[in-house]
Amino acid sequence: MLYIPIILGGTHRIRRSVMVAQYVIERFRRMPGVETELHDVLEPDLPSRGDRPRVRREISARLPELGVALQRADGIVVVTPEEKDGYPGALKAALDDLLPEYRRKPFGFVTVSSGGFGGVYCLAQLRLITLGMGAFPIPASLPISRVEEAFDEEGRLLEPAIERRTRAFVDEMVWYAEAISARRAQDACKVAS
Repeated sequence: MLYIPIILGGTHRIRRSVMVAQYVIERFRRMPGVETELHDVLEPDLPSRGDRPRVRREISARLPELGVALQRADGIVVVTPEEKDGYPGALKAALDDLLPEYRRKPFGFVTVSSGGFGGVYCLAQLRLITLGMGAFPIPASLPISRVEEAFDEEGRLLEPAIERRTRAFVDEMVWYAEAISARRAQDACKVAS
């Protein structure tokens, strides 16, 4: 079974990205042989808003748990809003503090914006950062623009084109997770023998 956790990176008081993350999680759960769960950067004790556990004397109790989840991950999906043409600082803190867990893993990005571009500036930056972490950003992405018009207040999808794009994104994420996971398993067997 593939394990593909989803990291939710938004920190605004009103977070439309939560609805998008729930929508994406549901689509991954429909895939046979895929397990997923949500890790929110605003959960208690997860590093956020510049609160970096490696700088503090106390290590977050939640960070090792997230590290274990990401260590066993076959791929990772990030759902985040674009903030001022970039990604949230809380997401960067969470990514920075778990670098070894990302090595040689595929990353998929779902970016959310209120405007018409769907967070493409944020997406471009996150792809570069992922490469710097030693991970692989998959070619497909899922930018969602005008999120207030794409989902209603209860989180129901109002834009049918997003469903088609989501299916393509999920399929590609699963393909990369399977392919890279198989290669990582081969490498582990070589080391063990």
